[in-house]
Amino acid sequence: MDLPYELRDLLRQAYSAEKAAAFAYQGHAAAVKGLDNKTRIREIENDEWIHRAEVLSLMKQYNVPISWWYEFKYHIIGKFISYSCYVIGWFTAMYFAGRLESGNVNEYYRMVELFHTEGITEHDDILEEMGIKEKEHEVFFLSRIRSHPWLPLFEKLFGWGASKSYNPLDMDDPE
Repeated sequence: MDLPYELRDLLRQAYSAEKAAAFAYQGHAAAVKGLDNKTRIREIENDEWIHRAEVLSLMKQYNVPISWWYEFKYHIIGKFISYSCYVIGWFTAMYFAGRLESGNVNEYYRMVELFHTEGITEHDDILEEMGIKEKEHEVFFLSRIRSHPWLPLFEKLFGWGASKSYNPLDMDDPE
């Protein structure tokens, strides 16, 4: 079955972006203080590698080739973010990790919608599970910065924070 371009491209981007996120979390975990934070960020990195493998499985099922351009682009982005975690400071790294994860939730729910337009529902569970996992990541990062005095300013400047999310998923009611 030939998937529509938007879905094929979204799968390719998600596959490569998960690598970028995993690389970023390697630097983030190394740069952050506190064993609890390091441990949780390493767990999040592992989740990103798992998501990458799941997306690749979907790509193989539908003969969607890996985009070597996205692989190159997101490799560079991930490594840059990884190294920047040593420079940008604790709050900024936590803030932008949460902001990124907030948007990632939508990717997986958009994939569900696009598969549905093709009459395919067999991937709903795994895609929704990945979307919920991304939301858990967002909630973790937000929990670390919720009381930081810079949060209101960053929320105003960058549109994400304690009162603004890039996705509608409520962890109290994931349906």
